[in-house]
Amino acid sequence: MITDETIINNLKEDVGFEDITSNALIRKEKWTQAKITVKEDGIISGMEIAWYILDIFRLDIIASYHDGDKVNKGDVILEFEGDAKNILIAERTMLNYLMHLSGISTTVNNTVMVVNKINPNIRVACTRKTTPGLQNIEKEAVKIGGADTHRFRLDDCVLIKDNHLKLVGSVIEAIELAKEAVSFTKKIEIEVETLDDAVEAALFGADIIMLDNMQPVQIEEVIKTLEEKSLRKNVIIEVSGGITPDNISKYAKLDIDVISSGYITNSAKSLDMSLDIII
Repeated sequence: MITDETIINNLKEDVGFEDITSNALIRKEKWTQAKITVKEDGIISGMEIAWYILDIFRLDIIASYHDGDKVNKGDVILEFEGDAKNILIAERTMLNYLMHLSGISTTVNNTVMVVNKINPNIRVACTRKTTPGLQNIEKEAVKIGGADTHRFRLDDCVLIKDNHLKLVGSVIEAIELAKEAVSFTKKIEIEVETLDDAVEAALFGADIIMLDNMQPVQIEEVIKTLEEKSLRKNVIIEVSGGITPDNISKYAKLDIDVISSGYITNSAKSLDMSLDIII
């Protein structure tokens, strides 16, 4: 998860030296209530961060939804009370987290539902295309939305990409070097763009083959060839590259195991919300 220090720094970044507007207009402590309302259907994520921000400002929760809850337009997801100026200081940072993370969970959930209707055995996964400093909580939002987090960091598993292959020279050599240097506890995944490379990867012991930027007809050819050579059952097949909610159904019809998409983290639209003072 995100560190307390990061959240506090985000609050400081937003406030600066002081909230000059609230300090000018509200001259003494004023106890009031507030609510956060969603303006569209979605999945809630980031609520635990919101609770932490409320705690920092000594704002008391009256009622709250939880991470993973499905919401409809108009639902009040959080009600709380406390000093009015503290509510106004906390408002934007709290909403930014809730809207951003709920947007990811909502996009993920909608994408997973499309795939599940076609083939519930395929896993949808995100990538490492995340916001610097927010990777852990964005991947938590992915999990809340119902998808796989894939690897968090470079030390989670071996993932041989196109630039590695350019430097090493061949699929076979890359796999052999990885097996020689890395613990048996780590899976070896390799990204390929051609049928021949996919077959070599399966023959020489890759655990996961990522078919990158291939069209469905090309993927079908790879699957058919691996089956003919009795190699299909030996590997996990992941497809990736340019996959969005608009075209993912074409890939879900294929005999594959994982669909990974950077879209669900780096292009997800925030879930619209508003905070209102209750007088």
